[in-house]
Amino acid sequence: MKLLLSNDDGVYSVGIQTMARSLTCAGHEVLVVAPDRERSAHGHAMTLDRPLHLKEVERKWLSTDFPAYACDGTPTDCVIMGFDVLKFDPDMVISGINQGPNLGDDLTYSGTACAAMEGLIFGVPSIAVSLVSSSRDAEHHNETAADVTIALIEWTKENPLRDGVMFNVNVPNVPLSELKGISLTKKGNRRYRDKIRVVKSPEGCDTYWIGGKIEDLAEEGTDVMAIGRNFASVTPIHMDMTCFEACHEYKKAGIETALEKKLFSIHI
Repeated sequence: MKLLLSNDDGVYSVGIQTMARSLTCAGHEVLVVAPDRERSAHGHAMTLDRPLHLKEVERKWLSTDFPAYACDGTPTDCVIMGFDVLKFDPDMVISGINQGPNLGDDLTYSGTACAAMEGLIFGVPSIAVSLVSSSRDAEHHNETAADVTIALIEWTKENPLRDGVMFNVNVPNVPLSELKGISLTKKGNRRYRDKIRVVKSPEGCDTYWIGGKIEDLAEEGTDVMAIGRNFASVTPIHMDMTCFEACHEYKKAGIETALEKKLFSIHI
């Protein structure tokens, strides 16, 4: 298959290098277009206030022989560059391997997940992949996440993804031999407590760091619960954010008639 790879950790990240190398060894045609630096938590942002630059990465900086380009924009920009500038026509977009989880409500912030979403906008099946690791871990088992991704790509050959649906994949940071299995999950709930940390600048002014302590609601059937049990989670995510249950409820409650009555009576 022809695969367009991107991420939000940057083109030189060990995660995307491992993914590209593994997919190439598995016989896939790979093109990497990724940010030239760390772009985590950029969500689905697109650069509109300045021109972008695209530069081919020298082979000496790559872990194996695959074409790679660095873009000075966001993960979304990178996917657009792959399609519209490099004219690559992939069978699938793969985003990752992210170094750290993208669980629950992380999806709305994640450049990794949103690069895959941009693939959906181009009408191409997409997968976002994250290794549930931290900088404190002694080892990072990116090969496990790559192996899960390769197996999932093979499965989609016989079971194509629905239009407008992507997979968000989170893989525990363990060797493949210690992975308990695969769990098809729903998106969990993840909150951040004490989001703002106030730090004094050298000049004595208050500065603010956004972060906070993670609070996961470990509900049955969620990605958070699967990871806690050492399973890789595979969560189908769709782009249509419409809440159809609410649409039916509010229509039944007469929202259109009530609002029209209030609005038009103002001008009588």
